[in-house]
Amino acid sequence: MNDQTIRDVLTQTQRIALVGASDRTERASYGVMKYLLDQGYDVVPVSPKLAGQQLLGQTVYGTLAEIPGKIDMVDVFRNSEAAWGVAQEAIAIGAKTLWLQLGVINEQAAVLARDAGLTVVMDRCPKIEIPRLGVTR
Repeated sequence: MNDQTIRDVLTQTQRIALVGASDRTERASYGVMKYLLDQGYDVVPVSPKLAGQQLLGQTVYGTLAEIPGKIDMVDVFRNSEAAWGVAQEAIAIGAKTLWLQLGVINEQAAVLARDAGLTVVMDRCPKIEIPRLGVTR
């Protein structure tokens, strides 16, 4: 994955579904969600456990399919095995990008998503890539 593609994704993305959202402040998903909100992205948390609650001022949904409106990017904070199912859901809702977080590596999910026309970023974190690439919104 080259830097220009990552920069394009981060520049063109408006609305992000964050799968694996957590209300525990020490979790990476919480910190990244807060960072993305602070950067001006519209972040929709997804967590079956927290569905219907508020997280950082945003309504939590149980699944990607429950989110009203379109999603540009699906940011995955789940284990590598779960990425396959999330990729299928991301395709089903018409997302443009499947972003697998640091340590989330699933080549089959990546191929599935790419074959469906999604841009795939794997084993990266937008909280690291945004400042590294100087992306501003």
